[in-house]
Amino acid sequence: QCLLSGSWRSDTGCRMVVSILGEDGRFSGSYMPGPAASDSEILTSPLEGSQQDAELVPQPTFSFTVRWQLRARTTAFLGQCYVGNNGEETLHALWLLREAAESPAEDWKATR
Repeated sequence: QCLLSGSWRSDTGCRMVVSILGEDGRFSGSYMPGPAASDSEILTSPLEGSQQDAELVPQPTFSFTVRWQLRARTTAFLGQCYVGNNGEETLHALWLLREAAESPAEDWKATR
């Protein structure tokens, strides 16, 4: 059974710490970018999300958002938690980063 609570590290060195999941699948925690982050002002930032009921689905989907400190940015993650044959849990996720745009004309470059 795959549970998100605990500490996770990405291939790029980012770190996510997830608190205990609530009865409704909601969770909160913190996110810290890895050494690949080009912005030295980025700090540990809060995250909030939800996970599909792991009692119903052994490899649940999840989503969470990170509200970056000191920047007008939000990142949304959407993925699934997998359990390998050896029992190791792995997260696979896609993400979108949104920065605040100065105007509608600048909107095209605000999402990565």
